[in-house]
Order: sequence, then C-alpha cells, then structure tokens
Amino acid sequence: MVTLKILVVGANGQIGKHLVKQIQDSGKHIARAMIRKQEQANYFSELGAETVIVDLEDEVAAITKAADGVDAVVFTAGSGPKTGKDKTLMVDLDGAVKTMEATKAAGVNRFVMVSSFDTSREAIQRASSSFAPYVVAKHYADEWLRSTNLDYTIVHPGLLTNDPGTGKVHAATKVERGEIPREDVASVIFGCLEDDTTIGKDFQTVTGETEMKQALQKL
Repeated sequence: MVTLKILVVGANGQIGKHLVKQIQDSGKHIARAMIRKQEQANYFSELGAETVIVDLEDEVAAITKAADGVDAVVFTAGSGPKTGKDKTLMVDLDGAVKTMEATKAAGVNRFVMVSSFDTSREAIQRASSSFAPYVVAKHYADEWLRSTNLDYTIVHPGLLTNDPGTGKVHAATKVERGEIPREDVASVIFGCLEDDTTIGKDFQTVTGETEMKQALQKL
C-alpha cells in the first residue's frame, strides 16, 4: 500500500476529527488537518497529524499552499445549521469550489467530497425555505466537481448521528433515507481513499448490513 498524505478540509468538524484519527491510527497514511484557529491544533497534534491554519474564506492561493505535497484532498467542511445564508454560500459553495481549484493548482488529482444526502433539483424544490440554500450550495458544488478532471468521489451520507460506528453500511446511487453515525461516514471516506474503484462514483450511504469495504466494492 502506497502511503498517502491526505489534506482534510474541515478537520475540526465532527466527521473531520474522526477521519483524521482513523488516518493516523492506520499506521500507513498521514493526515494534514486544515483548521481555522491555532487553538484547534492540540487535538490533531496529539494524534501526530500535521496542521495548517487556513480559513475557507481566504483566497485560493492559501488553500493551494495547504494542499502542497499531498496525495488527496477531502472536503468535509460545512457552515453548520446556526449560520446564515451568507456563510452557507461562502463555505459550502465558494469554499468548496476554491478547494477544488486549489487542489488542481497544487497538482493533486484525488478529491473526496462529503455532500448532503440528496442534492438533486427535486431535493431543492422539496426543501424548507431555511434548508433550501444549503441544498442549493451543495448541488452546485457537486456539479462543479463533476465538471472537473479531478479523480473525485462524492459521498452523500444520511442523517448524521453521534452513535458509535458499526462498520456496516448500505451504499448505492440511491438508498432509502436513514441514519448513519459520523464515525462510519469517516470510515466510508477513508475507504474511498484506499479504493480507486470509487473514483468517479457518486453515492448515498446509511447504516446497513454490509461491511464498509465490501459495500464500496459493490458500487
């Protein structure tokens, strides 16, 4: 197995923290955690991960520098439910697109996007007025990624919980709505990074009965 250095954008989020820990615990790959504040660094330093301080509202050049020398980029950042439409636009859409452009500028090909469960036009029409801007931002970020020449995977997780991960998921282009622990979402991301057959795949995932690696192989 070739050792990968993986830039995790949104590392201080709950999924990001699980992912960095899994990468470091693997003993064969290295995480670089992109965080917004120095005070967030201790968690990652204790894991032995690299840290880089960049705000997603910074210019593309700053993100490009963060991606220098890595083998893959994971975008798992999000504005969060308590922010306004402006932050949704600046982080979930503009931040995502800038990260893609930075990834290309840094000469990195592999990109994993953590999206929303359903980012279709139909989902936008069904969404509440408060949730619609988030779905719109994710819709266009996903569309932008599909239009690039990056080796991408787009993961659409179900309703996120803080339950312990089970290691078993259901993954397909379309699945019934359901829950999935954030720890398992991180495992799915990590699994995608280790499985090149997931390149070009765009799938939904919830808790299921299939071991994660097998579920990814069946996509």
